Amino acid sequence: MRRLFSLIAGDIGIDLGTINTLVFVNRRGIAINEPSVVAIDINNGDIVAVGQRAWDMVGKTPGNIVSMRPLEEGVISDYEVTQAMLKYFIDKSSSGFSLLAARVVVSIPSGITDVEKRAVEDAVLQAGARDVLLIEESLASALGTGLPVYEPAGNMVVNIGGGTTEVAVISLGGIVCSKSIFIGGDRFNQIIIEHVKNVYNMMIGYSTAEEIKLAIGTVNVNRDDMKYEVSGRDLITGLPQKTMISSKALAKVLEPEVYEIIDGIKSVLERTPPELSSDIMKNGITLTGGSSRLNGLPEMLSRGINMAFVLDDDPMVSACIGTGEILKKFNEVKKSRRIK
Repeated sequence: MRRLFSLIAGDIGIDLGTINTLVFVNRRGIAINEPSVVAIDINNGDIVAVGQRAWDMVGKTPGNIVSMRPLEEGVISDYEVTQAMLKYFIDKSSSGFSLLAARVVVSIPSGITDVEKRAVEDAVLQAGARDVLLIEESLASALGTGLPVYEPAGNMVVNIGGGTTEVAVISLGGIVCSKSIFIGGDRFNQIIIEHVKNVYNMMIGYSTAEEIKLAIGTVNVNRDDMKYEVSGRDLITGLPQKTMISSKALAKVLEPEVYEIIDGIKSVLERTPPELSSDIMKNGITLTGGSSRLNGLPEMLSRGINMAFVLDDDPMVSACIGTGEILKKFNEVKKSRRIK
């Protein structure tokens, strides 16, 4: 009986992110956390590598191998490559042969169109899923952080991911009002690249910008200054170069992006019913998403909104855990969320 049960139990939840894709496997928990990157041989169109292996190739491949991310701002930009990436993750998460293909829950940005939703659904089905349920990333994040989303009370969650920041007020298991802001970790990295280029006349790659952000990235201008040695290409001589980057300088160039996030949060609060606003004021706003770990970010948001922000214990995985919670009610939720 146990053997038969294992052959039909393969349901998974996918947090399909611009930078990372996480996969939750029923009864196993989070099984995959890899970059949303695919390496392609442009001579014949073959997939060379997916996930972590493809990320390790970024900037280090011959001319015929191109590493690309098939999602931009949480939305599919290359359907066929996304399909190949999803198939890789679905196959990798499988424990072996099964009699039934998996049912799949996928978290998506709240602001995407019906056409974009259909593209995600079709890509997952073509990748081998038996059935697909799309769930708003904000709702998945709220479930993953343990918020009482099914209660008649206001819960506000801000998910700062790689491509977008998702802001939503949730009550009785649904989203009351929401907003997608096209700012996230990807934008932070691009700003760091531009900063190094403009100030130091040096070109660095995306992965180097990510290293800088994780090492000394901050929006706290009062933090003690930290230095980080960076290697890149001198734009004048074309030769390799090293320089020291200042954390205080990074804070000044990253701050404006956070102010845009603050404006987006305010716009959602302005549309929130008074009764729910009272709950949010009392309980605070839950902050989650991988890019919410930027130093000084919760404090800056609290000052800008004049409300408490509570950073989730493990913000990078909350949406993925939330998809696992939705798996428990797959059929019930599917009936009310089927795309027309």
